[in-house]
Amino acid sequence: MTTITTRAVEYPADNLTMIGYLALPAGAERRPAVLIGPEGMGLSDVERRRAEALAELGYVALAFDLHGGRYLDDPQDMLARCLPLLADPDRMRGIGHAALDLLRAEPRADPDRTAAVGYGTGGAIALELGRDGVDLRAIGTVNALTTGRPGEAARIRCPVWAGVGSEDPIMPPAQRDAFTAEMQAAGVDWRLVVYGGALHAFHHPTVDHTVVPGVGYHPRHAERAWRDIVALLAECLPVTD
Repeated sequence: MTTITTRAVEYPADNLTMIGYLALPAGAERRPAVLIGPEGMGLSDVERRRAEALAELGYVALAFDLHGGRYLDDPQDMLARCLPLLADPDRMRGIGHAALDLLRAEPRADPDRTAAVGYGTGGAIALELGRDGVDLRAIGTVNALTTGRPGEAARIRCPVWAGVGSEDPIMPPAQRDAFTAEMQAAGVDWRLVVYGGALHAFHHPTVDHTVVPGVGYHPRHAERAWRDIVALLAECLPVTD
């Protein structure tokens, strides 16, 4: 099995000290790099394992933090932190840029070959990096069909892949339509995959704390969504020896 190395990394963002998780592939050469943004609760072992999985595929991967090292397992705490954040594109971009700057400064990362993948709030941040005109090779999101300020989607410079559950009450059909209309009007190379029967956060393994209604794990679709993200990266950000 490929040997990877991992470490926690601290960096400032949003007036907090963030604690991200960096995973490096074997070897010493530069590799394409991927940001991974977590759901609104914050960075957890789910995203850390995804960073490790990408490192095993040859990517430098950074799972970034949202809450200064905290995991907000109380839904009310999470909403109190995330709703104002999601309403403030500049704050989201600040969090995204801080993580991306850290990733691009990593000696093993090729700063000119990066992508952003995110879930929920982390996916919204990935999209805002695109709307800010950041040079990314791909953006992949799950449960993050957020729309931006008028006209700014035209600054997205890479393909966008989005996944959502058909029964997600937080991202209902009207939100899907608004997102795809924004992408289409902006001339973005976009794809939307609707996973039949899946709820919000269907990709996230069951947790042992209270969750809001409409949230649920769907193991088959979780695996399919991960395969779709890996395929997006293979297409747009291939690892070459």
